[in-house]
Amino acid sequence: EYEPGLLQDLPKALERLFPKDIEYKHHETWQDGNGHSHVRASIIGPSLAVPIKNGKLILGTWQQIVFVELDVRKRKREIIVQIVGD
Repeated sequence: EYEPGLLQDLPKALERLFPKDIEYKHHETWQDGNGHSHVRASIIGPSLAVPIKNGKLILGTWQQIVFVELDVRKRKREIIVQIVGD
């Protein structure tokens, strides 16, 4: 749900669950300071399946597709859309 209150709540909730300021084993290997980003991305997941009917996405009243950047620096990202049919 892409709603202003949720947009403020989600980053705070992720920070409480997976704080930026603790040590992650990922840091020992890569020294890039984004271990929390990888853990957060693992929980949220990298993909989404949405049914389509009559050429339209089937979403709930308050549902939208939202892309979330979790890394410590901006990166160029690719979005791949795959349609699977009968």
